[in-house]
Amino acid sequence: MTRHSPPPDPPPATGTISVRVMATTDLHMHLFGYDYLADRPSGKIGLSRVAALIWQARREAANCLLFDNGDSLQGNPLGDYLAETGTISPRHLHPAIETLNALQYDAATLGNHDFAFGTDFLRRVLEGASFPFVASNMRARRALPILPHLLLNRSFRDDLGKLHQLRIGVLGFLPPQTVAWEPALQSEITVEDILTAAQSGTAVLQQQGADLIVALAHSGIGALAPNPMMENAATALAAMPGIDVVIAGHTHRVFPSPDHPQGPGIDSVRGTLAGKPAVMPGFWGSHLGLIDLRLKRCDQGWHIADFTCHAQPVGPEDDHHSVTAPALSAHHQTLRHLHRRIGRTSQPLSSYFALIGEDPGLRLVTMAQRWHVRRALAGTPWQDLPILSAAAPFRAGGRGGPQHYTDVPAGQLTLRSIADLYLFPNRICALRLTGAELIDWLERSASLFLQVQPGLPDQPLIDPDFPSYNFDVVDGLDWQIDLSQPPRYAPDGRLAHPDSQRISGLRHRGQPVAPDQPFILATNSFRLSDCGLFAGVAAGRPVLLDSGARTREVLRRYVALQKVLTLDPQNGWSFRALPGTSVLFETGPAAAQHLDGLSRQVEIVGLGPDGFLQLRLHL
Repeated sequence: MTRHSPPPDPPPATGTISVRVMATTDLHMHLFGYDYLADRPSGKIGLSRVAALIWQARREAANCLLFDNGDSLQGNPLGDYLAETGTISPRHLHPAIETLNALQYDAATLGNHDFAFGTDFLRRVLEGASFPFVASNMRARRALPILPHLLLNRSFRDDLGKLHQLRIGVLGFLPPQTVAWEPALQSEITVEDILTAAQSGTAVLQQQGADLIVALAHSGIGALAPNPMMENAATALAAMPGIDVVIAGHTHRVFPSPDHPQGPGIDSVRGTLAGKPAVMPGFWGSHLGLIDLRLKRCDQGWHIADFTCHAQPVGPEDDHHSVTAPALSAHHQTLRHLHRRIGRTSQPLSSYFALIGEDPGLRLVTMAQRWHVRRALAGTPWQDLPILSAAAPFRAGGRGGPQHYTDVPAGQLTLRSIADLYLFPNRICALRLTGAELIDWLERSASLFLQVQPGLPDQPLIDPDFPSYNFDVVDGLDWQIDLSQPPRYAPDGRLAHPDSQRISGLRHRGQPVAPDQPFILATNSFRLSDCGLFAGVAAGRPVLLDSGARTREVLRRYVALQKVLTLDPQNGWSFRALPGTSVLFETGPAAAQHLDGLSRQVEIVGLGPDGFLQLRLHL
């Protein structure tokens, strides 16, 4: 009689695990749904609005992860006030960290703007976090409370009710250009290539048994093909083996979205980069990124069987108490601080027409910069050189939307007005440049404009991929811009059309500027970077002044000395005449109230689908 062994027990049934990954990015200290520069609530932004979406998402899904993707600590007057008062300590947590603690974030990374107030301030802020920060491509010479990689152990329940232990690997990346944008960081940190750091970080996490690897990439969605030191590396990062999920940021876009450009490896409808689930949840707390994963187990471990990606916009709900409770005191202190009076203006100061050559607020910034540099260089070998001053409109629409403009009414000027006029905590610097180098500077700036065909009507004027903060005007010079010529430079500073010359008629005090004529140019510390649009003309030039004075503080002192301001709104340049040619220029709807003070004749076309006011300008 043959004996048979009993059949083996069937393997235990394993269900599918549903995991919801939530993400925020580029909050820039917008903890509340409040516009500090307009001094009014906003229903379209704010972590306090996102918080309602976070708690709702948690009620809908049992297994959740919540990440922040950097640039949370700087970007509005609340962040500036907290950095200036110096009250952050282990006993007095930074309100941004308190709110992220209260919302139970699992992990976060850093963005380039998180270093704006220095590493000592950043260290004090991060020490209050109850969740880990990870930055895989950054090394600090003096230790920061940041990990190069992270393994989160989480208990997730599958759809059969069984509990599983999953190990979630997390990598974090900031732009490799961070130190170049803020040269003062050169002695503090180093930032390496994102893809190089990702390769080594992924290997470590895989050796540690990670079931899933999430990349928190404070980096934009760029080319699929890898390049060394990519600023916008999210697509190339997603293509790397071992990376399962990508959270992107930095460029203030929304992904997935029908408005996001498609491209190789980029599916802006499905929400994939190189076939991997990805999201970029806007900026300032405008959206919550949601990636719903369906995980199944196989012989090699857990894998993503299906997913959906969504960027959910915030609604006009009331501010959620999980944010308002820890941050309310700092919010009220900031409002009181911003209401401090410092001077008066006899005219409105708005940026609605900055991109067509009229912006009295921008003129005020350049005057204050020149005043500071002249005083600082008195008694030096350069005191007799002519001083010019360059500045750009930081708030001039673009991705910030039709309300993103400086608009200071005539009358009392307060610290809120100063913050509206100059948004970033840059330092004033001074370079020595020649006339030829100034022309190159202006060519780069004039690349904001699209090429137009002479004789045709209603052609678009502004390149939407060119940020207004790179549109420098140089006070003290006069010049013309020929729009019939193509832009000489691409928005990232690459030479696009070497034979093109848009700038002509450059004059100083009515006299032609010679190519070798020396000048001092007052500018900001961001322009000292050895990357970006102005790197080819600014990097390596003699720096005559970099004393650490913040532009906004100098502007405050200058306004206080003037008492009452009356400013010429024209910024020294004009378009070369092209008879029979017209262009369409987009600006904020409130610009209609300021047309009477405009020296250029424009016609109202109407509101566009995105809420901008369209104006017709005859060249």
